[in-house]
Amino acid sequence: MQLPARFLSPGGRHGKLSILIYHRVLKQPDPLLPGEVDAASFEWQMQLLAQHFNVLPLSEAVERLKKNSLPNRAVCVTFDDGYADNAEVALPILEKLGVPATFFIATGFLEGGMMWNDQVTEAVRHAQGNVMDLTQLGLGRHDISVDHSRFSSIKRLLGELKYFAPNERLEKVGEIIECLGTPLAQDFMMSHAQVKKLSQQGMSIGAHTVNHPILQKINSDDARQEMADCRDLLKDIIGQPIDLFAYPNGKPNQDYGAVHIQHLKDLGFSTAVTTAWGVSTAQTDVYQLPRFTPWDKKPERFMMRLLQNCMKTKIETVA
Repeated sequence: MQLPARFLSPGGRHGKLSILIYHRVLKQPDPLLPGEVDAASFEWQMQLLAQHFNVLPLSEAVERLKKNSLPNRAVCVTFDDGYADNAEVALPILEKLGVPATFFIATGFLEGGMMWNDQVTEAVRHAQGNVMDLTQLGLGRHDISVDHSRFSSIKRLLGELKYFAPNERLEKVGEIIECLGTPLAQDFMMSHAQVKKLSQQGMSIGAHTVNHPILQKINSDDARQEMADCRDLLKDIIGQPIDLFAYPNGKPNQDYGAVHIQHLKDLGFSTAVTTAWGVSTAQTDVYQLPRFTPWDKKPERFMMRLLQNCMKTKIETVA
């Protein structure tokens, strides 16, 4: 496997950098979160990376990419949002295997918060009965008699709410929770202490805004404040400068634009990552580094997707 990986992901002046993106690492598989990796799967994925690739901290990888000194088979591991299981489940595995990672934290959800999509998921998870009636909220009736039906209902609700204006969406989510009468966990996202522990254990910390808004959907000045406030709080927590950033949702032109890149530059950020798929080269804009999600459930398919991603050098960006 190392031979084709070396050929498809060379180093030096032809260097290619693959950046993986994760969100959660669950203790056990969850039928309502089929897209999230569980601990056992995450461990074999990290083992494969450690055995067949050169896993680098993001800052080091970007500097070496710019200097044409990237090793072949270069990979970075990143996490978005700031889930508590990143510290509780993922960190011990990363430490065990000696794999560095970068964690992009949305600071508004630390210490007991929960993102709107997770509020919906957890509310539906704990809803009683076989039918969930949200017709009074304009959101219809939903079969929740089995896990597959609950998952389909969650997916439908998230799709309807995703591009609401932030305040309108939060209000509607609150109405769903009140209608269903389901309690929400208070330790879903990281604490300040967990963020600090990640940093102390050698992991990198980056900003992901305060409230995780889609930047294109809010005022430019508000977007800049989201970036700055997130950076400042994280700096206070870990006692180190924050110069890495991940765009919420992260699709070029749809979720962020040129004005947001300029804000990052003005605020002193050195690097930003997107969710456009592909690999970075020395010509890639360091404020628009692509990432991809390795969702495959079997090792051979996981490795194949990594290699396929190495062939994608033309990526969507903001002009």
